[in-house]
Amino acid sequence: MGGAGADFGHIPVLMDEVLSHIVRPMTRSVLDATLGAGGHAEAILKAMDQVRLIGMDRDDMAIAIARRRLAPYGDRATVARADYSHIGRLLDEQGLAGVDAILMDLGVSSMQLDDPARGFSFSHDGPLDMRMDRSGPVSARDLVNSADEKELVRIFREYGEEKNAPRIARAIVNQRAASPIETTGQLAAIVAACSFSPPGRRRIHPATRVFQAIRIAVNKELELLGRSLETAVDRLNPGGRIAVISFHSLEDRIVKRAFQRMASSCVCPKGVPVCVCGQKPRVQVITKKPVAPSEEEAESNPRARSARLRVAERLAA
Repeated sequence: MGGAGADFGHIPVLMDEVLSHIVRPMTRSVLDATLGAGGHAEAILKAMDQVRLIGMDRDDMAIAIARRRLAPYGDRATVARADYSHIGRLLDEQGLAGVDAILMDLGVSSMQLDDPARGFSFSHDGPLDMRMDRSGPVSARDLVNSADEKELVRIFREYGEEKNAPRIARAIVNQRAASPIETTGQLAAIVAACSFSPPGRRRIHPATRVFQAIRIAVNKELELLGRSLETAVDRLNPGGRIAVISFHSLEDRIVKRAFQRMASSCVCPKGVPVCVCGQKPRVQVITKKPVAPSEEEAESNPRARSARLRVAERLAA
């Protein structure tokens, strides 16, 4: 499943499940809002001869790979460098008021994790960077060496759900007072030294949550996601579907709550005796529970294990 993607440094997750929700007789236009290496996009183009696909990503490396990959599809595939907070602008530029399907595959890709120069992973020593858009103003190095201790604690707790946040933040501040923290290896070692768990009892590397938190903060991932889901649904044609793949509970919670809110006929505060908001449901939630990878996929692609897919369908106005 998704084997072709391995040639481009990334194996798309939940491929069959995504296609089952997006490949429909009505589908003529698809927006892949997190194009990556183009694995999902290529499969969609192969599955539907008449579909037009617009792909967007903020990673210049991903854009270059996706352009090569999707070149055989000619003008059926359009690739643009932008993040999903610019969905509305991109569709306007393409002359599209709406599309029939939108895919968002959140988080960091395998090709980003596996490139030490990108600084996303503690598994490979490299410069602390973590920017998905390498022209972005703030890198992980900037954040780690300039944020005050209180802010580091907030980031580790809010974006990493790290229980040991105060101890780790204090260790970082102490270390950078002597010399700047420059590499992923340095940071991982500082975090590991703060761990209370014996190595044999650890389920995950002690730096996992901290690296996740820093990456989310650097790229403003959760901040952009909440706003972008609203825009994405606004740009769906009636009957169109939005499919979102998340990889950790923070992302999934935002998607779940956004879909629930947009599917509700009332968003008045609790305690208001009569509805005054006048909201009409905008979507129907198709996946009552998130779709997880099959055992076969989880075994063949360990990075797919935490993936969860949620799908909603746009209702007629």
